[in-house]
Amino acid sequence: MSINAKNTQETKPEKAERSTPKWLLPAVLWAAALACVGFMGIVIAQRTPVIRGTETGESGSVDNSLVDSIVSNPGLPEMNAIEIDKETEAVERLSTGITHMPENMRTEAVTYTIQTGDSLYGIAKKFGLEPETVLWANYNVLYDDAHNISVGDELVIPPADGIYVQWKESDQMQRLADKYRVEVHDVLAEPVNKLDMTNPVIEAGDFILFPGGYRETAAFNPVVYEYSPNSGVKKVIAGPGGCEWDYRQYGSGSFIWPSASHSLVGNDFGAGHMGVDLATVEGGPIYAADSGTVVYAGAISGGYGIMVMIDHGTGYQSLYAHLSGVAVSCGQGVSQGQLIGYGGSTGNSTGPHLHFEVRYGGGYVNPWQFL
Repeated sequence: MSINAKNTQETKPEKAERSTPKWLLPAVLWAAALACVGFMGIVIAQRTPVIRGTETGESGSVDNSLVDSIVSNPGLPEMNAIEIDKETEAVERLSTGITHMPENMRTEAVTYTIQTGDSLYGIAKKFGLEPETVLWANYNVLYDDAHNISVGDELVIPPADGIYVQWKESDQMQRLADKYRVEVHDVLAEPVNKLDMTNPVIEAGDFILFPGGYRETAAFNPVVYEYSPNSGVKKVIAGPGGCEWDYRQYGSGSFIWPSASHSLVGNDFGAGHMGVDLATVEGGPIYAADSGTVVYAGAISGGYGIMVMIDHGTGYQSLYAHLSGVAVSCGQGVSQGQLIGYGGSTGNSTGPHLHFEVRYGGGYVNPWQFL
């Protein structure tokens, strides 16, 4: 026998070791599953409440009336069936049937009687409205001029901001909406108008609010003048305080407060009111806001009462109205800060204040740009 054959027989592998029985793994899994089921059964049994029997106290017998009650009324228990732990810290919430509506939420217009000391801007603020809303709603009383308020006059106060008009038989919705720059849909949807959007019916005499509407305000100018090369004021302003004049003094182009008190007490600058109402007292000092020449000093028509007007020779003029008296005369030159009159409430005024205007080239300028 060769050496190679002998080596082959000696190195023949041993028989493989015995493998794991196939039935063992399934048996382990089944045992684990049964254990889980048994554990769950124990838990459920412990958590299930024992239904006590009738009033004899026997355990295991069921009161059928109690079961019927639970089945027929599965909702929340009555409040008196719950015992509340008084020592438990909690926030008690009480229900209330009271609903608070903001004071300015109105669906109807109201009438307001002008009182002493009132101003258009003050009245509007009192009702939470823009001054233009009140001004536009009362053209037959104010004629687009905030000065035309008098104690005892009655104003219509619209329920919300916008144009509040009384419907005429000839009115057309689209035409008025275009005029007041609003969308027809917004008018129909406005709660104040109480209209059926699918079939809106408006009768003559009804009041309709055009929410957010706008219209031009008629300019009101109590002093009629022609333009001159330097200022825009003619030589003579009609009225007892007017005169022919020549430039005596020129202004600096800057302005100071014309009253001792630096606060607004009435109407602000805006539609129908081309100046500001500044605080003063009866007889209080009124000063020239800038140097210039007095071109009017005295009473004048148009609601301004006693008035002083100064031309500053720079294209600017300043106007001081509702005075109780004047301390200068027409044609006189004045310096900035010089006493020119006294606070009052003449003309269309409901209380002492100074109506102060600044004009440039004949047009109105907002005084807050200078004060």
